[in-house]
Amino acid sequence: MTKVVAAIPAGGEGTRLRPYTEVIPKPMIPIGIEEKPVLEYVIKWLKKFGIDDIVLLVGYRWKQIRNYFGDGSRFGVNIRYSIDNDNYRGTGGALLNAFKNGFFDSDIVLVWYGDIIAPIDVSSLIAKHIERKADIVIVLANRYKVPVGVAKVDKDKVIGFEEKPWINLYVSLAILTITPQLLTYAEDHLGTSFDIMGDLIPWMVSRGFNVIAYEYHGSWYDIGGVEQYKKLCLDDVKIFVQE
Repeated sequence: MTKVVAAIPAGGEGTRLRPYTEVIPKPMIPIGIEEKPVLEYVIKWLKKFGIDDIVLLVGYRWKQIRNYFGDGSRFGVNIRYSIDNDNYRGTGGALLNAFKNGFFDSDIVLVWYGDIIAPIDVSSLIAKHIERKADIVIVLANRYKVPVGVAKVDKDKVIGFEEKPWINLYVSLAILTITPQLLTYAEDHLGTSFDIMGDLIPWMVSRGFNVIAYEYHGSWYDIGGVEQYKKLCLDDVKIFVQE
């Protein structure tokens, strides 16, 4: 059987969520009717698909996360903590740090950022990684809602205007699967401090690695900033956060 370990980046300072994150780390931001941490809902969603070996990549105020989740036993999972190292910066560096410390004794690592909620069929995602013999599979939404009004202009005359339109554009949900052994090659070329989305994936594409798209058509939410958090509708997320 294919062994899968989930890695959840949860170590950022959450600057876009200040002042909330001056007190609590971003993954502990409460959502849903019961106001439980967003990270709890992510962990419970992974558990539904049999992903019960979870590594939290932690740093900023990480003891709050550990004090709440412990070893994961009360959630029916096994949680381990990879603590950020100053020599391994960025989301990619945090992932590499965990790999080099033996956290990923698995065939596939499912990376799910700790502030993203989306009711994705995780089993289908893993199956695609296996079937396509992928090096990495990136979850992509096939459209994106622009957060501002968009104008169409002819010279200096506005001839069209649409408030917050949907556009057909593939965008990353910050969820992906990766064959962990490839991180060794990444370190040789990218060093120990790099970003997963900004550095690792573009490098893999440019080097001809087998990078596969997993197209997702459902709703998803990024609890990354104050505005997104304030506008989060409980009805919109109830499918994801249901007990």
